[in-house]
Amino acid sequence: MSKKRNVIFIVSDTFRRDHLRCYGNTWIKTKYLEEFASKSIIFDRAYCASFPTVPARRDIFTGRYTYTYAGWEPLRPDDRVIAEMLREAGILTYLIADTPHFLRDGYNFQRGFHGWMWIRGQENDFYLVSPEKVKFPCDPSKLRSPDFTVVQYLRNISLRRYESDFFVAQTMTEAVKWLERNYGRQGFFLYIDTFDPHEPWDPPKWYIEMYDPGYSGEEVIYPRYDYCDYLTEEELKHVRALYAAEVTLVDRWFGYLYQKIEDMGLFDNTMIIFTTDHGFLLGEHNIVGKSIIRGKEFSFIPLYEEIARIPLIIYHPEIEGGKRVDAIVQLPDLVPTILEFFGVKIPETVEGMSLIPLMKGEVEEIHEFAVSSPTIKGGPVANKCTTISTKKWSLIFSGKPVEKTTEIRDVDSLAKKAKKTEKIRIELYDLEKDPKQENNIAEENMDVVRELIHKYIDFLRKLKVPEELIKPWMIV
Repeated sequence: MSKKRNVIFIVSDTFRRDHLRCYGNTWIKTKYLEEFASKSIIFDRAYCASFPTVPARRDIFTGRYTYTYAGWEPLRPDDRVIAEMLREAGILTYLIADTPHFLRDGYNFQRGFHGWMWIRGQENDFYLVSPEKVKFPCDPSKLRSPDFTVVQYLRNISLRRYESDFFVAQTMTEAVKWLERNYGRQGFFLYIDTFDPHEPWDPPKWYIEMYDPGYSGEEVIYPRYDYCDYLTEEELKHVRALYAAEVTLVDRWFGYLYQKIEDMGLFDNTMIIFTTDHGFLLGEHNIVGKSIIRGKEFSFIPLYEEIARIPLIIYHPEIEGGKRVDAIVQLPDLVPTILEFFGVKIPETVEGMSLIPLMKGEVEEIHEFAVSSPTIKGGPVANKCTTISTKKWSLIFSGKPVEKTTEIRDVDSLAKKAKKTEKIRIELYDLEKDPKQENNIAEENMDVVRELIHKYIDFLRKLKVPEELIKPWMIV
């Protein structure tokens, strides 16, 4: 290939895999992502590793299972990140994001990039301070952090007028402008991170009308993370419609970027990655959200398939597209994949495995199982559960009960009181027979539970996790 290679890496936060047609969806419009998928490799068993937002970005940037040593916290000085690896190899790097959490408050995930742009105002970013008073779209008791996050968000969007003012639109527009300004420069890594379709869900009305036309009830755009009984059936249906509308909005503006990539002939020498950090429950397991937050009290919930299993679609200019990979893969695998594509040596710090041999059909598997988990640093507080996923089994288990309480900032950077872990939780599901994880069969299959936990403990030891962090998870 005469031209130098490029990578365009797109993360769309909280994007459920089952909302894409290439993963079986039949009712949501995602025209451009489907066209992209038809040219690409679709990974059917991709899972997040470190959970949620900030820990997942640490995995994406380092190629490590960082939940073993870090939580929702700033990038560490000794975290070796992809931008630094590529910069040392002479590759131009740039970051464009509207996702605030890994850039604000000194989190410093922009480290190593030659340049970066933060589109301000998403979620509770301290951006605008007016208007002083805002109008809630529904009863505030149905909203998560109404007096802080929602108020701040409504101020931040108060000047919005056109679809082009929405965050994903701004982010993709800036990505297109960057490509135009740098047309002809080869050998670049462009990282794009948009918070949509993460809530608040307030896309233009014409997208909402696609999925719940004529709705006249309250708009629960930022639902409380809780058991969903606080919503009426009509409201829950509309919440799902709002999320679907956000997915279509993301697709439309991904399409804007996609078209520019095609116009510039970048498909000839550019790897394009589309993925997310995790999914979201929209009433499954009787929960809306990805944790339980009641006021300032916080509790993790099990990372079921709707949360842990994610979309991953990769276009490789030298590998025939339209294929599917059934092997288990995880977010830490993306750093070595990018490095191999660029021909850059993979550092010993990287724990993931390159996906290129899978894409070429040279190997059938790279992992026996996937691990999805909040940080194990600090012990099993707040009902933390780890999920072990194989092609057949999903094992969800918490650590040994602890009495201590602690402050936690996961999910939204806000300080919350972590609820005590009261008892050991063990759930086992047969994904072949029970893909919706409705029938816990752990009690009659404890041999499977023990085998998977023992393999997990071996995995942690291979990662050189200190024994004091491993011990609370040795529950069988």
